[in-house]
Amino acid sequence: MAIITHAVVASAQVAAARGVFLDSVEASAAAAPPGGVRRRALGCQKLALNSSCEALGGLRRVVPCGSPEGPCRRRTPCIVAASPPNNNAGGSRSGEPLTRQDLVGYLASGCKPKEKWRIGTEHEKFGFQLDNLQPMTYAQIRQLLEGLADRFEWKKVMEGDNIIGLTFDGQSVSLEPGGQFELSGAPLETLHQTCAEVNSHLYQVKAVAEELGLGFAGIGFQPKWSVAETPIMPKGRYEIMRNYMPKVGSYGLDMMFRTCTVQVNLDFDSEADMVKKFRVGLALQPIATALFANSPFTEGKPNGFLSFRSHIWTDVDKDRSGDLPFVFEDGFGFEKYVDYALDVPMYFVYRNGRYVDCSGLSFKDFLEGKLSVLPGERPTLSDWENHLTTIFPEVRLKRYLEMRGADGGPWRRLCALPAFWTGLLYDDESLQGAFDIINDWTEKERAMLRNKEVKSLGSCSDCGDPFYTSCLSL
Repeated sequence: MAIITHAVVASAQVAAARGVFLDSVEASAAAAPPGGVRRRALGCQKLALNSSCEALGGLRRVVPCGSPEGPCRRRTPCIVAASPPNNNAGGSRSGEPLTRQDLVGYLASGCKPKEKWRIGTEHEKFGFQLDNLQPMTYAQIRQLLEGLADRFEWKKVMEGDNIIGLTFDGQSVSLEPGGQFELSGAPLETLHQTCAEVNSHLYQVKAVAEELGLGFAGIGFQPKWSVAETPIMPKGRYEIMRNYMPKVGSYGLDMMFRTCTVQVNLDFDSEADMVKKFRVGLALQPIATALFANSPFTEGKPNGFLSFRSHIWTDVDKDRSGDLPFVFEDGFGFEKYVDYALDVPMYFVYRNGRYVDCSGLSFKDFLEGKLSVLPGERPTLSDWENHLTTIFPEVRLKRYLEMRGADGGPWRRLCALPAFWTGLLYDDESLQGAFDIINDWTEKERAMLRNKEVKSLGSCSDCGDPFYTSCLSL
């Protein structure tokens, strides 16, 4: 436990070094625009939540911005995932057709000095009707989104006549295929700011949802409803995925409609730094899965797993999910990841306000203008960005790294998951210590740890195995 313990301490030290203090109960939220009570509620509350926040309950008090208990800070603007893709067709930003090297350069452009590193947290949750415990309908979700927009000044994101998300100050709210409600947080400087952002979001959602008779559950897999009972969100990309998923795996629809996660997005300063963090993140992702396991029920009954959500990923789509052994090979870097991503079959291209079904087709062909459904057309960087979002490994590379192995959970875990990975990967001593431990693990050993059901990890049935002893030394 030495490395993990040091990582937790390191998280606190990093935050303290940046001059941010958080007591054991409360988190200060980011600054809201000046104005009346309505504006102060936008994001600068100081909230205290109890441990039963699975249903967004337990709000105890609110301290407005400007309180002597602590300053607030504005978020840094960013491009948000909930925005519709661009319509522009063909070529790089210079107007020339994209090349493989442009795709490599796109990933490499994420490198930034340590003082500019940020922390981005994303989480999903299941909404339900309080009176009958049935899933929220899209009509109710629409009311919820409109209520958040009207009361807290979020900007609506539309697809046709349907509201499918919200944006505000670098954050976005979006809908997963089965109506899972997702917050994609802004890139923030400290863990305390990310936790305060979560607090503010939960406060706002709770305020509107209760008036509509809605509640939320923080858990990794839908514990009650079948896929057939789950509503389908009116988003074009999800229709394409829903038709394609059963062709490539037995759990694809379960993944789409019945899972929730919490993840953290972290930066790197160079290709070498990216590689080290990628390898540590992949090797130790099963440890995070076990620590945050929170999906033991399926359709009202125990399913025999601590994390059934993790098991779901074993048979979703072998072309785009699971472990990535090539990350541990000599010579891995941005180019090798681009080659991997180019081999992942496409889902769609967004053109003229609609999604074009490209499921199973090759992005390599798209680069050469040979896509059968769009003959002669070449991709934009927006197309590449969208394609990268359709790849689902446990650690995903964009212009930052996403740690994706944990189940969704209650408030405390939503704040703990980014602390775990930030302490492990942003502190030099923790990162090097973890890398030294995992660097000589074989592909077979990594696969064994990944493929063991989380129930086995939890029971420690293999504690006598030397490899498991090595894992426990973390």
